[in-house]
Amino acid sequence: MIVHFYTRPGCHLCDDARLMLKLVREDVAFDIKEVNIEEDDTLHEKYMLMIPVIELEGKIIQYGQVDYATILEALLR
Repeated sequence: MIVHFYTRPGCHLCDDARLMLKLVREDVAFDIKEVNIEEDDTLHEKYMLMIPVIELEGKIIQYGQVDYATILEALLR
């Protein structure tokens, strides 16, 4: 299972989300593919006001303020 994590440098919410993903990964096995939206114009335009964005199988799990329970629930489905 691969979770896409859309982020950008200097984003404090992204730092918090990264930590949250690592906590969830202690309970559920998955890989994190971190993507810097500033390296892709299309992604930057799509996510610039939403980051951090956590996505699984093309579906956004959560964005902005993320929490452990929401991520865990989505991954256990």
